[in-house]
Amino acid sequence: MFSAGAESLLHQAREIRGEELRRFCSRVSQLLQKDLGPNTADALQRLFLIISATKYNRKLEKTCVDLLQTTLYLPTCPEQLQLLCVAVLREMSPSDSLSLSCDHVQNSRQLSLVASVLLAQGDKEVVRSVGQRAFKVLESRQPEGPSLRYLLPVVWKVASLVPGALSEDHTNLLSKRLVDWLRYASVQQGVTHSSGGFFSTSRTRQPGPVTEVDGAVATDFFTVLSTGQHFTEDQWMNVQAFSMLRAWLLLSCPEGPSTPDTDDKSELEGSTLSVLSATSAASRLLPPQEQLREKAFEYCQRLIEQSCRRALRKGDSDLQKACLVEAVLVLDMLCRQDPSFLYRTLSCLKALHTWLCGDLACVQALLPIAQFFLNHGEAAAVDSEAIYQHLFTRIPSELFHSPMLAFEFIQFCRDNLPLFGRNRGILKLSFPNLFKFLAWNSPPLTSEFVVLLPALVDAGTAVEMLHALLDLPCLTVALDLHLRSSPAASERPLWDASLRAPSCLEALRDPQFQPLFQYLLRATASGTTERLAPLHQLLQPMASCARVVQCAQAVPTLLQAFFSAVTEFADGALANQLALLLLERSDSLYQVPQYEAHVHRVLSSQFLALCKLHPVLVVELAKELLEFVGSTSSPLSTGLMRTSVVWAIGEYLAVSWDRRCTVEQINRFFEVLEALLFEVTQSRPSAALPKCPPQVATVLMTTLTKLASRSQDLIPRVSLFLSKMRTLAQSPATSSVRCEDASGAVCTRATELLNLLKMPSVAQFVLTPSVEVSQPRYHRDTNTALPLALRTVSRLVEREAGLLPGEGTVTR
Repeated sequence: MFSAGAESLLHQAREIRGEELRRFCSRVSQLLQKDLGPNTADALQRLFLIISATKYNRKLEKTCVDLLQTTLYLPTCPEQLQLLCVAVLREMSPSDSLSLSCDHVQNSRQLSLVASVLLAQGDKEVVRSVGQRAFKVLESRQPEGPSLRYLLPVVWKVASLVPGALSEDHTNLLSKRLVDWLRYASVQQGVTHSSGGFFSTSRTRQPGPVTEVDGAVATDFFTVLSTGQHFTEDQWMNVQAFSMLRAWLLLSCPEGPSTPDTDDKSELEGSTLSVLSATSAASRLLPPQEQLREKAFEYCQRLIEQSCRRALRKGDSDLQKACLVEAVLVLDMLCRQDPSFLYRTLSCLKALHTWLCGDLACVQALLPIAQFFLNHGEAAAVDSEAIYQHLFTRIPSELFHSPMLAFEFIQFCRDNLPLFGRNRGILKLSFPNLFKFLAWNSPPLTSEFVVLLPALVDAGTAVEMLHALLDLPCLTVALDLHLRSSPAASERPLWDASLRAPSCLEALRDPQFQPLFQYLLRATASGTTERLAPLHQLLQPMASCARVVQCAQAVPTLLQAFFSAVTEFADGALANQLALLLLERSDSLYQVPQYEAHVHRVLSSQFLALCKLHPVLVVELAKELLEFVGSTSSPLSTGLMRTSVVWAIGEYLAVSWDRRCTVEQINRFFEVLEALLFEVTQSRPSAALPKCPPQVATVLMTTLTKLASRSQDLIPRVSLFLSKMRTLAQSPATSSVRCEDASGAVCTRATELLNLLKMPSVAQFVLTPSVEVSQPRYHRDTNTALPLALRTVSRLVEREAGLLPGEGTVTR
C-alpha cells in the first residue's frame, strides 16, 4: 500500500501526456548539459517516475536519450546521477533508440553501469558481448582503479541469462579467482584513511588482525563472519564471492563432477579413510572447478565453526544465522555434485544438529539440515528419523507464531514430498503440529495447505483430521491463550492485546478442561477424537478476535481440499464414518461470525458426494439418518445439511441401490419426513421458527413422492398431502412460505408431483430409475431432465386426458 502522498505523485505521473512529456525531456536535456547537481538529480527522479508509473512504454526525445547515455561515460559525473540515468534507460528497455556499447570500457564501475542497461535489452548476442568484455577487464588484474566488486554481479547476470555465454576458459578463470578470494583474503584489517585534519600525523597506525564475532583474534582464514573496523579490497571480494558461490556452483557444474573413473569413484564413496586422506597440497593440482569445490567446503566448515561462537552484537548474531543456513545449503550442493564430500560433511552436520537442538535461536538452519539428510541419508546409509522427529515435534509447537518460519517450514514439506519415502509416516502423524502453523498464519498458508493436505491424509488419519479442520478456529484460540499464559516475556505481544479474556485464561488453567486443551494442542495424531463442545461456550469471548475470524474464513477452502483427497481412496467403511461425523458436527461448531453458515455449505455438498460415491451408506446408516432428520434441535429451515440428508434419502433409499432396502424402512422414513414437512410448513412463523425456505419444502415434497413411488400404498397419503400443500401455497395469508414467488414454486412443484403420481408406473421410472439408466446420468442432460419429464406428464394428464388408458389408444 502506498501513502497518500505517493499515490498523488503516481497519479500525476500517469496523467502526463505527450506534449508535456516532450517539454520536460527538453528541460532534462538542458540540465544534463549545464548542471550535474541536485536540480538534475531531482529532474531525473521525476522522469523515472513518469516512465515507470504506466504499464506501456513512454517515448522520450532522441536528444534526451543520447544525453542519458553520454552521461554514463563521463568520469566526472556524480555516481548518483549515473545511477539515475541507468534506471531511466533500463525502464525504457527493450528499446531500438539505444546506442550504448561496452567494447572499449576499461573502468569496472563504468562497465557495470553500461552492462546493466545492455543486459536489460534481452538480446543474447549483446549479453555474450557484455560477458566477453567483463572477462577481459577481469583478466587485466588492474592494480589501481575501481574495485572488481562491480564485475561479479555482471558476470553472474550474464551466466544466468545465457548459460552457454561463458566459455570453459572463462569459467575456469572465474573459479580460480573465487578460490583466491574465498581462501586467501588478508587476515589484517584495512588501513584507516586519514582525514587530513589539523591533528593528523604522517605516521599511519599499523592495522591489526581481524577478529571473530565473539571478539577473539582470528586464527584462521578470513570469512564473511570475520569482523574489523576497516576491510581490504580482497576481503570485500571474499564477502561477494561467498554471496554468489552457491549460484555459481549450480551454473558452472549442474550435472555433477567429471572425475574420477567409475571404479575409483565407487572406492572413494565407500571409504571414509580414502576421503580423509586428501591433502591441501593435492587439492592445488585439481582442475579449477574441483579446487573451487574443495575451498568452498573448507569455507563452509569454517563458517559453521564461527556460527557456534557467541556474538557480541545482535547484527552479528543475525548474520551468523543467515550464514549458517547458506553454508549448509552449499554443503548440500557440493555433496550432490561430488559424493566424495559426503562422509566429511555427515559428521560435521550431525554435530551441528545436536548443537542446534539446544538453541532454538538458530532454528532456521534445521530445515536445510533436514533437507541434506533427505537428499543424502539413504546414500550414506544414515538413519535420519531422529532428525525428522525433532523437526516435526518440537519446532511447530514452540515457534508456530513465527510467520517466516511457518512459511519456510510448509514450503519445505511441500517441496520434499517425493523425498520423504518411508518417513512419510512421520509427516502424516505430525499434522496436528503442522495445523498450528495454519491456525496462526492462515491467510498466507491456506493455498500451501491446499496442496499439502492430500499428502497428509490417509484412511488412518482422515476422521481425526476432519475433526481438526472443523476445530481449527478453536485451535487458534488455544494457541493465543497458550502464548498469553507463557512465562516468557516478549517486547511486543504476539497476540491481540486489545482483546482481554480473563475467563478464557481461567478455563485454560482449570483442571477440568486441561485434558481438552492438551488434546487440542497435541503434537501428533492420537488416533482418537475428543468432543470439544464444552470448550465452545467457554471460549466464546474470543470468537470475534481477528486472527480467529481469519482462520475460520480459511476452513471451507481447506475442507474442499480435504474431501477432494479423501474421495480418491475412501472405501465404504470410511465413507460411513465421515458421513456420521458430518451429521454429528453440523450442530457442534465454534460460533465464529459466519463460520457455521459457510461450513454447512461445504458439509452439505460433501455429504451428497459421499452418498454418490457409496450409495449404500443411506441404508447402512438408516437409524442415524432417521434420528438426524427427526431431531428438533436444529430446524430444517435453518440447515443446509439437513436438506441435503433429505435429498439423499429420496435419491438412494431404494432397492435399485441396495437390495437390503425394505418397505418397512421406506415407510419409517416417510412418516418422519411427513411429520417434518407438516411442522415446517404449517407452523405459524415466529422468531424461533422462521418462515420455511421454498427449497426446503420442495425437497421434502419430492423426497416423499419418491418414497411413495417405491411403496405404492403411500401414494394416497402423499397425494392428499401434496394437494394440501398446493392449497396452502395458494393462500399466502396462512402460508409459512416466505413470499409470493416462493409460494408459486411450491405450488408448481406440488402440481407436477401430483400429476406424476396419477401414473404410478411412470412415476417410478422417473423418480427411481434403474441403475442401468441412472449410471450414465441421462437426467443431467437438459433434453431429458426431470423437470422436462414432469412438464411432459403434466401436459399428458391435463390437456390430453382422453389419451389415458381406457379412454383412447396410447403407445406406451
